[in-house]
Amino acid sequence: MTERQIRLFGDPVLKTPSEPIDVIDDRARSLVEDLLDSVRPPGRAGVAASQIGVNLRAFSYNVDGDIGYIINPVLAETRGEIELVEEGCLSVPGLWYPTPRYPFARVTGIDLDGNEIEVSGTGLLAQALQHETDHLDGMLYLDRLGKEHRRAAMKEVRESSWF
Repeated sequence: MTERQIRLFGDPVLKTPSEPIDVIDDRARSLVEDLLDSVRPPGRAGVAASQIGVNLRAFSYNVDGDIGYIINPVLAETRGEIELVEEGCLSVPGLWYPTPRYPFARVTGIDLDGNEIEVSGTGLLAQALQHETDHLDGMLYLDRLGKEHRRAAMKEVRESSWF
């Protein structure tokens, strides 16, 4: 399939909750292929369907060489004390801010065969699972920032060349 262009902050699709994928058909298979192709470039830990302009509930991930996808993901479990971790986003290029995330996350959903699957992990994988699920719920990591960091981030967005 193809690597798709990433939608940037300000695009309404990024703030719109995604619809579940009810039928595994050629459209769903094509979406998953595009998500996998779009997450492969270096420096990408995850890509949500909304980030490529598709308002359906699916994302891909690429952490430590483990590349995969999940359809209709639900953040089923988080564990540990919330930590502030440096986080960025392909839809908000060039910005990195301390974002509150749990150190463990588990997501459940299905694969292209309709089989139930789960993806879980710590560190960057836990962060990516939470981040991509947020995207599908219409939330950006900027929405999770504390007041001072959010103010600074929004100023940086307004002054960016891409906004």
